[in-house]
Amino acid sequence: MDRPELAAEVDRAWARPVVLTPVFALIALVGGALPSFSLRANLLVLGVGGALFCLGVSAALPRRPAPARLSRQAAWWLLPLLLFGVVEGATFLNGSHAYPTLSRLADPVLEHYWARAAAYFGWLWAFWAMMRR
Repeated sequence: MDRPELAAEVDRAWARPVVLTPVFALIALVGGALPSFSLRANLLVLGVGGALFCLGVSAALPRRPAPARLSRQAAWWLLPLLLFGVVEGATFLNGSHAYPTLSRLADPVLEHYWARAAAYFGWLWAFWAMMRR
């Protein structure tokens, strides 16, 4: 009787967290130093996001298995996400300053360098995690 060979898929050396954490930290420190919505900040986001996107659609990156089905508890997270999108979209389309968008409410926090760098670092890790699926 033949036994199938069991082997664990090993991440490539450059795709391991011990390598990516300092790289993402460096990118976040640079991104945090740039003014919001400046040309340099937008180019950095497009460049890093584009590179991660290209890695995500290529076969160079080992994939992690996606869950077969979304659990009921996880589906409840879609409700705040949908509510956030409706509030942001309605406020933006209305053009009203009486009800500021959530992104405008976050502006005072994101004026500080370390908060902006931490948000950038979180964005990088979240995008990396989505690419791996």
